[in-house]
Amino acid sequence: MAHNHHRIATAGAWIGAVVVALVAGALPAAAAPVGRGEAPGSLVMVLDSSGSMADDDGAGRTRMESARGAVGAVVDALPDGYPTGLRVYGADRTSGCADTRLVRPVEALDRDAVKRAVAGVRPKGDTPIGLSLRKAAADLPGPEGGATRTRTVLLISDGEDNCGTPQPCRVAGQLTEADAGLRIDTVGFQVEGAAREQLQCLARAGNGRYYDAPDAAALARQLQRAAQLSAHGYRFEGKPVSGAASADGAPALLPGQYLDTIGPGESRYYAVGLDSVSTVNFAATAVPQPGAAIGVSDGLRTAIVSADGANCDTSTERFHQREGATPLTSAVSRIPSEQGTRVCDRAGSYRLVVERESSGKGPDGSDGSDGSDGARWPVELVYGVEAPLAAGVTPAQSAPEYGAGGKQARLPAGSPKAVRGGTGFNDAALIGPGVWKDTVLPAQTLWYRVPAGWGQQVRYDVEFANEPTLKRATGTYSYGATHLFTPARFPVGRGGGEFTPSTPYSGRPAAIRMGSVPVAWTNRYETRPAVRPVHAGGDFYLAVTLGARAAEIAENPRIGVVLRVAVLGDELAGPQHGAPVRAAEADGGTEADGGTEADGGTEADRGGGGNVDKAGNPAAAGDSSGAGGAGWTGIAAAAGAGALVITAGGLLFVRSRRGAAMRTTRGSA
Repeated sequence: MAHNHHRIATAGAWIGAVVVALVAGALPAAAAPVGRGEAPGSLVMVLDSSGSMADDDGAGRTRMESARGAVGAVVDALPDGYPTGLRVYGADRTSGCADTRLVRPVEALDRDAVKRAVAGVRPKGDTPIGLSLRKAAADLPGPEGGATRTRTVLLISDGEDNCGTPQPCRVAGQLTEADAGLRIDTVGFQVEGAAREQLQCLARAGNGRYYDAPDAAALARQLQRAAQLSAHGYRFEGKPVSGAASADGAPALLPGQYLDTIGPGESRYYAVGLDSVSTVNFAATAVPQPGAAIGVSDGLRTAIVSADGANCDTSTERFHQREGATPLTSAVSRIPSEQGTRVCDRAGSYRLVVERESSGKGPDGSDGSDGSDGARWPVELVYGVEAPLAAGVTPAQSAPEYGAGGKQARLPAGSPKAVRGGTGFNDAALIGPGVWKDTVLPAQTLWYRVPAGWGQQVRYDVEFANEPTLKRATGTYSYGATHLFTPARFPVGRGGGEFTPSTPYSGRPAAIRMGSVPVAWTNRYETRPAVRPVHAGGDFYLAVTLGARAAEIAENPRIGVVLRVAVLGDELAGPQHGAPVRAAEADGGTEADGGTEADGGTEADRGGGGNVDKAGNPAAAGDSSGAGGAGWTGIAAAAGAGALVITAGGLLFVRSRRGAAMRTTRGSA
């Protein structure tokens, strides 16, 4: 995720056009999203069964025996029911470049069946990697009804392709160029030289990662990492839409949540009609395959453009690292000025723009000038409209300083409560003030959400654990990172803030501090990017990332992480000047228990925000007992849930607390 945030507000001549009125009709339903209890993808393992797999692995076992044990460890760690299959090559004939076979179809995980299938494989023949990749991609079920899912091919090999045709790297590039959801990971088992280079090339071309496995323990560890990244891919939600390549022909959007894709160097345009008084928020989240090759300067730009081409707001987010891709979110606002005299204050037709800045990559997997991923990226779009304050309401003054929420803020201590982070914004795990523990994979981003209302600020630390490291990892560094987002998905806490979102990680303890300024309606008129977005209460999102290179450092498949979370300040009843402290009475259900039926049922019914066990059952939430008060406090438990309110114009989603004057129309999220 990015560290650069640049905003521009300009004015220009406004050419007369037909005014497109703001439509507040029924919110668009999410078309074919991946449900929170539904598998977000599928996996097929491709196992080298060529003659060399009968060789000794250096520990008194054959390489095939070690591979069987590693595959068993993988399926034991995968979620129940996750669609998983197994293909082998070189197992049926002593020679031949057509020797590849699906020994276990890709279907709901049957651990015993996969173990029986791999137990029956005997190494014999050649190494037709290119053909096996092409067949494996066809083994995976395609997305249905427009749903976006990760389809993973996991290749385990102890050597390079010896058939030559089709050329493996070219096949990988062709497959992933045609399918934005396809990922090819490779694990080299005791390989070196040309064999390692070919497997690395395959992973680059396949938008995946190469994992080195010099021994049986490393093979099991790296296979688990790759398989679990597949099983815990980003869960998308939204209505499919296809943005135009220019302002002409841009599809019209109503407030809502949408899904599109974007290629290197592309721009996508969407048309909206805005009134003259409402604040408009637009956020785009690009989700490359985790750890895919990216360049330091690769980024995502968003903009709101008036009918005559004036930029009302622009923002660019960049990776600023080359270890591998992570989710990237850029967001912009059209905020009417207090005087209402700017070009972008006018009612009329506007364009929402998303642009991917990339150096690109050839279809054969060769790097461009900056070595970036050439595949199309899924993009999740959120377009929301905030109504102005009611007539006569005077908002509280802005709160541009961190104050008590600065770097030296005192955070909760004591024993941490276990939590399982979500895969993205849509299933982020609901947590509150307290101490929480989780584990993260190299190249993975975990997501959490913390309610905060008017006058409150979120402040937290992320601590990466002291982990046993590999002997050869001395001097190798990766990074840990965190990013904080507002309820409208705006990045905060950098670009002029006092916090730094990343830290080097070498297996030794490392920590990051992060936080927001207090929520105030008038913050929207501030210029600092760490302040301006923090202008409405709701669920703030915490994203925690571990760099892909940590796979070369840590001995354990996952790395421990602890979050110390505080929500500082009393919650006020509204955004107005002199608003009283909000009472914590029970009036229709708290955010912690999911709210009323109109709010979508209980938190467990809505997927528990990702806080579930392996079987999909909601995990126990923390409480206010225990050392240091780790877990829920009265502040988090009292945070009010949003409600659906019927209006003359249709459905209006009230994201603010029950006494707040600010209303937000959003989509199906």
